[in-house]
Amino acid sequence: MRILGVDPGLNITGYGILSGEDDSISVVEAGVIRAGNKAPMAERLQHIARETESIISQFQPEAVAVEELYSHYGHPKTAIIMGHARGVIFLKSAEAGLPVFPYASTRIKKSLTGNGRASKRQMQLMIASTLGLSEIPEPPDVADALAVALCHCRALMHDNPMVTV
Repeated sequence: MRILGVDPGLNITGYGILSGEDDSISVVEAGVIRAGNKAPMAERLQHIARETESIISQFQPEAVAVEELYSHYGHPKTAIIMGHARGVIFLKSAEAGLPVFPYASTRIKKSLTGNGRASKRQMQLMIASTLGLSEIPEPPDVADALAVALCHCRALMHDNPMVTV
């Protein structure tokens, strides 16, 4: 199986492609889509769309895993803005015929660390350890994308009846 994990953002979108067979999971590619913060929103979304389409075409994932939106009461506008980038990723995935699986951040954290409230640092260390990486994935957007992809791989490997590709 090959899974594309995405941490959507309007300025920086992290992505990670994992390949898994049996109990072995490895990183195929990971990086960021930088849409910048100076261009108008429509141009940034167009850039995210083009890059997402290119990543899907090049790496041929079987499914896409995306972190669900969350909103802090102090910053409700953030969820709305993030929704634009997330929508573009869902659209490009659907156009490619790929199923999209959203995961709550607490589920991702629990899947990787056993604690749904794990810190960002704990998550980064666990991702590096689990995937056999010599360094913590940077920037954090990449680590988050790998985390959601890893969460989905684990759900598939444990024959979760709610998750099929």
